[in-house]
Amino acid sequence: MATVQYTAPDHFLCDELFTDEQKIVRGAIRDWVDRSVKPIIEDYYERATCPVHLIKELGEMGAFGPFIPQEYGGAGMDYTSYGLIMQELERGDSGIRSMASVQTSLVMFPIYSFGSEEQKRKYLPKLATGELLGCFGLTEPNHGSDPGGMKTNVKDMGDHYLLNGSKMWITNSTIADIGVVWAKNEQGVVLGMIVEKGMSGFTAPETHGKWSLRASVTGEMVFDNVKIPKENIFPGVKGLRGPLSCLNSARYGIAWGVIGAAMDCYDSALRYSLERQQFGRPIAGFQLQQKKLAEALTEITKAQLLAWRLGVLRNEGKATPAQVSMAKRNNVNMALQIAREMRQVHGAMGITNDYPMMRHMMNLESVITYEGTHDVHLLITGNEITGIQAFS
Repeated sequence: MATVQYTAPDHFLCDELFTDEQKIVRGAIRDWVDRSVKPIIEDYYERATCPVHLIKELGEMGAFGPFIPQEYGGAGMDYTSYGLIMQELERGDSGIRSMASVQTSLVMFPIYSFGSEEQKRKYLPKLATGELLGCFGLTEPNHGSDPGGMKTNVKDMGDHYLLNGSKMWITNSTIADIGVVWAKNEQGVVLGMIVEKGMSGFTAPETHGKWSLRASVTGEMVFDNVKIPKENIFPGVKGLRGPLSCLNSARYGIAWGVIGAAMDCYDSALRYSLERQQFGRPIAGFQLQQKKLAEALTEITKAQLLAWRLGVLRNEGKATPAQVSMAKRNNVNMALQIAREMRQVHGAMGITNDYPMMRHMMNLESVITYEGTHDVHLLITGNEITGIQAFS
């Protein structure tokens, strides 16, 4: 097994902005990624197989629901610690971060925020340990950026609800034990609910043929007259505010996570440029290679500072959805561009799985689309600037 060599770039001494506790959390996840993810991820990615054995390890590391209070099984950490965890996981692979991000922000967060006390105590501790895995059902085959147009519906049958419809592009769907699902009732009001694996009429076929997130499970959720007990409905929220607040939490994690992918690409390119000899000297000595590396480090540094400030605002309860949206859009685009440029530093070797850039690049093509597309996030910022909404 090859030894993982990695030095995190920190040109503006961002480490001085973090508490000792936050750095200890980051260090533990960084060591775990080096030990358990980096040595195997290229093989799993090539085989389009999810390393499901890592689920329990993620739970043991506290990567599931780190900001959930300890009384419900979480670690009670702050949001900056959560961001640093996502950063290190995505340095390993976007699919691994997606698994943890969905579990935390799209499953545990809504159960904690909108669930009954019984729901919290039934599900959250087991989700925190990885004993249970969850998924999140909002996107539909014909409704992605427009979740308000969803067709999935529930009917009140007296002692239960009857759920019909389908969801698509669902991370963890085929291996999840529960799903947080959003559907419209007879009045057109969106309700959130917990659907359990094994419920009659509920199936989760896997999506194949992906060139992106290949080490992550993606699938559908199909509901054919699924009986949902009324105690599985979230009592604390109605309307799109529920699922959109979940997406806001997930986008926050992504804004941090992709910095890890960019750091991994940059670190690989820097090492390669110092080792690769052409024309009698390391290619790191040539101007165009230094330009690529200098620009990458600059953009990573800007993203680090943006994420740090967003974390401070979120810890203080001040972060707005528009601020989260801006950070998600900026940082994902940054990471994708760096993956492409750092691949060029490696020349032809950059397309092989000896190096991580192509895997990160393909993953980031999904990340720039999910949890709000690049263009929609641009319009969210435009709305914030002008006060005029460009989409309904």
